[in-house]
Amino acid sequence: MPINPLNRLSFANLAANGAEQLAMAAIPLMAALTLGATAETMGALSAVQTLPFLLFSLVAGIWADRMPRHLLMAGSEAGRALLLVLVPVLAFAGWLDLVSLGLLGFALSACTVMFNVAAQAYLPAIVAREGLPAANAKIEFTRAAAVFLGPGIAGAIAGWTSPAWALAVSAVTSAMAVLLMLSPGMRRDLPVTARPPIRRALAEGLVVVWRHPLLRAIAGCAMAWNFSWFVLMAVFVLFAVNTLGLTPAQVGIALGAQGLGMLLAALAAPTIHARLRLGIMIILGPATSLFAALAIGASTMLRDDAAFAMLLTGFFLFGFGPMLWTIGQTSLRQAIVPLRLIGRVSAIQQVATLGMRPLGALVGGVVGERFGLEAAIWLAVAGYGVQLAVILLSQMPALTALPPAMEEEGVAA
Repeated sequence: MPINPLNRLSFANLAANGAEQLAMAAIPLMAALTLGATAETMGALSAVQTLPFLLFSLVAGIWADRMPRHLLMAGSEAGRALLLVLVPVLAFAGWLDLVSLGLLGFALSACTVMFNVAAQAYLPAIVAREGLPAANAKIEFTRAAAVFLGPGIAGAIAGWTSPAWALAVSAVTSAMAVLLMLSPGMRRDLPVTARPPIRRALAEGLVVVWRHPLLRAIAGCAMAWNFSWFVLMAVFVLFAVNTLGLTPAQVGIALGAQGLGMLLAALAAPTIHARLRLGIMIILGPATSLFAALAIGASTMLRDDAAFAMLLTGFFLFGFGPMLWTIGQTSLRQAIVPLRLIGRVSAIQQVATLGMRPLGALVGGVVGERFGLEAAIWLAVAGYGVQLAVILLSQMPALTALPPAMEEEGVAA
């Protein structure tokens, strides 16, 4: 395979997302198995890890529109690698507690924010407009591979030794991403353009998201999706380990089923895109997510192998449908938003959607602690019903193909 900028970006994305997935699986396992976290504590820990998506996304978007994006991506992964080395050092020295684990998780998530926003802004600078769906499918395939492999590897390592070693492996994959982003083939990027004041720069991005009906609907649907997902994830590990009696390896396998669904969806996306209207392809994500949530909800009424089978089904569907959504709506946004604004618009979408993560995690933890883990899971199911309704009531069902690019004067109006 020729090592062109897109392929290098794909491999770097695989390494960076692999590091993220290993850490995301290892940190709650460390909290639950080593530090004795309760449901409310797990919710707070998850909320702390998600706060950077709310606090730093806009800053990352401005930086992504003002500096070489490959350097921003390399710097974020270098920071992640250093932090990931610190966690096992603290653990082996006996200095790690829930507070320090939360702070380190916060910093790791800040690195993720910087990398993700810069990567979404970098892609349309190296790929022609008509090639965006295929390019996004390739990028998302590597992310799916990381989601598929990461939790299982982290769970296996935690079962064999301790979760701290999973974080050490994560540091190595982050270092690989740094090397790829700094390689000569990654230096094709946009020149630095005019730098308006920060307030005006943010206002330009907000106008684009608010005034475009499709972007507005995408933001609303994704907000409900992310709230519901983090209600679920705040209690899932405790539910799986304490209620269903699953081992760390089984938890990793269940979470890894999401990655398998993502892999298959990324492979099938070009065919699905060719046979279905773009709007229908995008809607498949929210629709499949509701069925996935219902499968996981059904596991609360089952035990043993039947419950585990429902979890596998649910997480597989959580991978397949949302992957089609991600490829479709990301390509749509990259195709219609002016290139000089893509970093800010991507960041604003991220704030609106991923900013719901802390709220969902806190609500999930509180509901799980006070009303039971099963109640929190069914609250998440209800949220997935809301996200499907939001997108169905928008203009998305009528969308047939990528719409025309927005005019600059319309953006500024």
